[in-house]
This record gives sequence, structure tokens and C-alpha cells, in this order.
Amino acid sequence: MAQDNPSINNSDPAQILVTGGAGLVGNELLKQLLFAGEKVRAIYHHTPITLSHPGLETVSCDILDVISLEKVMQGIKQVYHCAALVSYNPKDRQRLLNINIEGTANVVNACLTEGIDKLIHVSSVAALGRIRPGEMVTEKMNWTEESSNSIYGKSKYYGEMEVWRGVAEGLKAAIVNPSLIFGGDNWETGSSAIFKNAYKEFKWYTEGVSGCVDVRDVAHIMILLMKSDISGERFILSAENVPFRELFTSIAKCFGKKPPHKKVTPFLGELIWRLESVKGKLTGGNLLLTKETVHTAQAKVYFDNSKILKALPGFHFTEINKTIEFTCKQLKEKYHL
Repeated sequence: MAQDNPSINNSDPAQILVTGGAGLVGNELLKQLLFAGEKVRAIYHHTPITLSHPGLETVSCDILDVISLEKVMQGIKQVYHCAALVSYNPKDRQRLLNINIEGTANVVNACLTEGIDKLIHVSSVAALGRIRPGEMVTEKMNWTEESSNSIYGKSKYYGEMEVWRGVAEGLKAAIVNPSLIFGGDNWETGSSAIFKNAYKEFKWYTEGVSGCVDVRDVAHIMILLMKSDISGERFILSAENVPFRELFTSIAKCFGKKPPHKKVTPFLGELIWRLESVKGKLTGGNLLLTKETVHTAQAKVYFDNSKILKALPGFHFTEINKTIEFTCKQLKEKYHL
């Protein structure tokens, strides 16, 4: 049951905490942990956790509220930090910095204060500085002004710095850097919005390339890392590097819809985001296309996943075509398509 002012008193308390339990990764992580018989405490802020299970305790808690965060972490041994803001809208700049950097710092500090055994932190490939023409992106790379075009990437990079600070102070921790995450049954937020666009027969495509990964794989890897002795490392989670046109076409065909057929040239992309910016200022609405998203969609980015495969030799990524099929099935069921 959700609690507005968390005060934990349970005869058989959970020893695992998941932040951001209502999000795509957090929700899938909860399902896998509960299926394995674990007792879990999950926190949320604005969006309640709809998942219901005898082994699940949900608590309303803002990661920017240090006192509440420390209370909710009492008795906890393992922490999965999934809570974050994902946005490429310039108006969200300060919120990105607050939630992704200050919020992560608060989680790390609470882990140190409460003597947590281990932390698994969800970062992003955006923290690696993904705009690197002609280079394969690896875990050795870091965000720089030249290699990134988003404040989101900057916020995730500096969030990672807080985790490394915690490691330096004695906290066992590992970081995962997922690429585009697909899965779940909600196409209103995050990368799953691509499925909604494909269903509506979005006609435009770019020649960009990006990595993609199944949310089920992300959650599974996080659990494997938590159970391992690995600490002080970060890992790119990306199953395949896929051209955006191929990606949109596969999703559209899965829905029985027309695939994209009009190419967005760099010049047209520059024009579109400027028009969207003017439109947003006039209407006050959220921007669907920004300078950052347009530039990212044009970039050809290839991610190296060899480090995680070496660290977890028994693990194999789900093929993206199978991920698309599974996600489309979930969405068809939810939205009665």
C-alpha cells in the first residue's frame, strides 16, 4: 500500500529497493524480482505503481527529499536506482539536472548512510557521448560538449559521477548504460513512443543508426550484476545497431501499417526543429521535435556490447525483431488495436 510519509514497520520487510518503480525499466525489474520470489520495496513520485503483488510494498517518495529517502531505505540491503527524467526539451533543463544529478547524489548518500550492500544504477548511452562519427562507442568513452548534443546526456554523465564518488567512499556499485529500450505496454512515454508513431503511419525516416535493447534484457542483466561480485564497472546494454528506417519499417509491418517512405534530409531536419520551436513558444505545448532529437536521429551511432557479454558469458541478448513482435503484441492487447 502506498504511503505518503514512509515509515517502514514490517515483520518480514523487503531488503530490495527499486526507485522509479512505475517506469519502463523499474516496472519490468519489479516483475522479474517478484517472479523470483523476492520481497521488494518500490518508490514512485508522480505516477503510482499499478503492479500489485503480495511481495511488493510501494511507497510515495521523492528522491529529492533526503529525509524521506533515508527512511524508505531503512532495512534495505540492495538498491536498484531506475528513477530518472528523460527529456530532450530545453525547458526541462533544470529538472533534468535536479533529478538526474542531485537525485542520484541523494540515493548514493542514503546508500552510504544506511550501509547498503550494493547499488545498480541505470544510466544511458547518452552519458558516453554518442555523437562520434566513425567510432564504435565503448564504456571507455565519456560525455563531452563535442560528443553530445543533449542536456539529458550531460545530466546522466554527472549522475554517474555521483555513483563513482560513492564507490570511492566504499559503496559497491555497478552502472548500466542502455541504448534505446523497447518493451512494455505504454507507448505514451520514452522510446516506446516510436511504436505509436509507426502505428499512425509516420511517413518520415532518417538515415540515422542507433542501438536497441529489450527492457526484459536490461532488467535481467541488472539482477545478474547485483548477484555478482562486479563493482566499479559500467556496461553498455545494446543488442543490435539498427538503422532507424529499418526499425520503423519493422514496427509498421508488425502493426500492418504503411512503413515510412519520405527521407528527412539534414536541411529539412534543421527547418523542422526550428518550426517546432516557434510553434511551441506560441502554443506553450510540449515540443515533439527539438534540435537535439533531430540531430540524434540523423547520427549513425554504433555501440559495442562485448564488455557485458564477457562479464556474463551465459547471457544472450534478445533479437530486436523478437522484441518488436513482443512489444507490438503487448500494445495491441492494451490499446485494443
